[in-house]
Amino acid sequence: MRLQQLQKMLKENNSSFVTFRNGKIYDSHLHGIAPILNPMKKDIYYFKDSVIVDKVIGKAAAMLLTLSMVGYVYAYLISESAIEIFDQYQISYDYTIRVPYIINRTKDGMCPMEDAVDNISDLKVAYEVLKDTQQAILN
Repeated sequence: MRLQQLQKMLKENNSSFVTFRNGKIYDSHLHGIAPILNPMKKDIYYFKDSVIVDKVIGKAAAMLLTLSMVGYVYAYLISESAIEIFDQYQISYDYTIRVPYIINRTKDGMCPMEDAVDNISDLKVAYEVLKDTQQAILN
């Protein structure tokens, strides 16, 4: 499936995330890193070699997708720290808008997930921290 088809699907379905993997479409209306983290809890390599289209990619999402061995990422909005991760691990990506960091939903600070991994460089440590942070937010 071509990138343009996935981008069109994201907009038409009003999804936050869409990917084509193993011959199937996976899309989500969930917010934050949930569309990425939730399937990775069952299979850490869920996105291996996948093409991803996401509305927002911050460092947290970039670390998870890199750990999952993603093939290509297109983000409408991407943070500088996400770009650094993709460049470091030679993950192919493109984007529409680049920002210093992803802001939280109340627009008064950094996204809590991006903040949780701000000073972390190890992908596996980031994965564990993000699972714990997601659980803490849900409780």
